This record gives sequence, structure tokens and C-alpha cells, in this order.
Amino acid sequence: MGPRRVLKPDWTTRLGAGCERAARVFLCVINPLRFFVELRGFSRALGRIETRARGPAGSGWPEMRDRYGMTLQYKRLMLKLSGEALMGSSGYGFDVSVASRLADDVHEAVEGGAQIAVTVGGGNIFRGLAGAASGMDRATADYMGMLATVMNALAFANVLGRTGTPSRVLSAIPMPTVCESYVRPKALHHISEGRVVIFAAGTGNPYFTTDTTAALRAIETDCEAVVKATQVDGVYSADPKTNPDAERYDRLSYSEVLARDLKVMDGAAIALARENNLPVVVCSIKEPGNLLKVLRGDAHATVISPEGA
Repeated sequence: MGPRRVLKPDWTTRLGAGCERAARVFLCVINPLRFFVELRGFSRALGRIETRARGPAGSGWPEMRDRYGMTLQYKRLMLKLSGEALMGSSGYGFDVSVASRLADDVHEAVEGGAQIAVTVGGGNIFRGLAGAASGMDRATADYMGMLATVMNALAFANVLGRTGTPSRVLSAIPMPTVCESYVRPKALHHISEGRVVIFAAGTGNPYFTTDTTAALRAIETDCEAVVKATQVDGVYSADPKTNPDAERYDRLSYSEVLARDLKVMDGAAIALARENNLPVVVCSIKEPGNLLKVLRGDAHATVISPEGA
């Protein structure tokens, strides 16, 4: 028997072996990468679930605490700022010093671990009801008021930027060269990423106030309460500036607010909050740091809820 003949592999065999080695190298690289991506996606999903927790009581999740170790009663809030609040003591326009103090409060709340959305009014620039009372078409006057809220939202976002707090202005009336249009998933994404979302242009429809907008957007974005910032420290039976005998309330039910015709928010906003069990907290805009106190549940304020007094 002669010597054994060794057959050399042809080019197809060599190509197949090379492909097999390349596939093994690819799997060695891609498997850890895929594991990392899946782990990161799971962490984000878990974070989104946690942000939707409705407070420590009965939620099944650990209590939310700020950076000082204080328990947060609310994780996500809607702050309603009227045009008059942004006007300050001047008779018209946007008071930068007042807005800066409010921006500091929002920044402090965000740094404390809360997620904040803001709805702004436009009464410091133009009020639709006033325009209609002077003879203008009501719908046209309301649209002008919506544009005023966009101006306030842009100005407040600019002031917020000075504190280092990221924000986005979302308008119910599309104006892409100025700001983003309101789309609910987009708003939820911005809030979950820690940005302050400022809602402008009301609901985009005439005959609806920015109070109603605040209640509507709060429900749409899963906020746990609406904070109505006013010139006084809660809800009174009458204007305390003109009536020293006005009674102050610590707690009220929605029905009590509507039955007593208390001018804290318009009836449509209160009715919307009642239908969705959305608490309304009325506090003073003049006290620095009040927003963080509301988040902790120790602010001097009036709480409007289903239970009431």
C-alpha cells in the first residue's frame, strides 16, 4: 500500500470555515451587547412604572424622597401660573424678577426629585373675556389670548433655562418655528426624562380657560395634583384683600367649591378634577420655596379633594 494521500481543501471548504469563524466572533461580540441593551430597556421600563406610582399609600412602591431625605407626597405635579402672577406688581407684561423667583421654585422641586408640568395663562398680555366685553368676537378674542400664553410660555422657558432646568414648550396651536406642538406621548416622554413641560395656547379651542387646560393636561399626563398659585395662601369665602372677615378654608370638596361659588378655578376645571379625582392645591405664589413644601405636604394651602373637610 502506497503512502496516504492528503486531500487539500478546495476554496469552498475554506470559505465555509472562514464564515464559521466570523460567525463565532460576531456572536461573541453581539451577545454581551444585546444583554446590555435588554438590561437598559428593562431599567427604563421599570423607571416609567415607578414614576406612575400614585404616592406611597397603597401604591406598593417605596416612598419617594427628595435629596434631603424628606418624603414626597406627590411625584408629578401640574403647576398653574396665571398671567397676573407673571405680571408681578406692574400693570402689564412679563416681570422677569417674579418669573425668576418662580423658576427657582420649579428648579428646586425638580432637584428634589419631582416631575413638574406648567400651564401658563395670558391675562398679563391679553384676556379673551375682556376683548369680548369690548365688542370683539369671542372666538377671535380667545385665540388672541392663546397667543399671549405662548409668549408667556416662551419667556418662562427662557428664565427656567438660566437655572439649568431643561424645559420644553408644547403649544396646542401648531407653530413649529416657535415651539413644539402638543402631542400627548411627546409630553409624557419629556416629563419622564426630567424636563419641565410648559403647556401653551390653552386647549387650542375658544371658550375654554387656562384653568380648564391645567386640569385637562394634568389628567392626560398622569399628574397627581394641580397646584394653583395665587396671590393669597389658600381659598377664602371672599376676597381677603377687601374683606378682612373672609373665612379661610384648609380643606374643601369639589361640591363645596361649586355650591359656594368660590372663585378659585372656573366650574369646568373643578368639574373635570372631580370626575377624575384630581386634587387641587391652592397656595401662595409669594412665598419662596412653596412648591417644594406642597410636594412634601406641609405647605400652608387649601386642598380641594373628594373628601373635603
